[in-house]
Amino acid sequence: MTFHLTDEVYEDNFQKQIADNVIERHWKGIARNERAGEYISHLRKDTFRELADINGFISAKILQRNTKEGIEFLVVTVWKDDGAIRQFAGSNIETAVVPERVREMMISYDKTVNHYLVNFETSV
Repeated sequence: MTFHLTDEVYEDNFQKQIADNVIERHWKGIARNERAGEYISHLRKDTFRELADINGFISAKILQRNTKEGIEFLVVTVWKDDGAIRQFAGSNIETAVVPERVREMMISYDKTVNHYLVNFETSV
């Protein structure tokens, strides 16, 4: 069975998504191979628990891939607005939040983050 969105349904969904904009925050770092598991554990047990207590935090995910240098992570968090991000990152939301413990796990990491306004998203 094939499902096709009619133009009318598509436009309704598109308009709904535009009205419900959220912000994605992207940060990348390359962890030492032997510390990659420790980094994931830190995110799950420390960072993501802290984020869960912030009003306006929506979700987080960890993406990873192997590189020649180590394990590259892309951490994507989703937020209701920039005020919620400030509760986590402070007044300069472009600055990455990288605790000393995490810096020791990394070979390299972004000092700043990128924010993206989500203007359309679909799922099954």
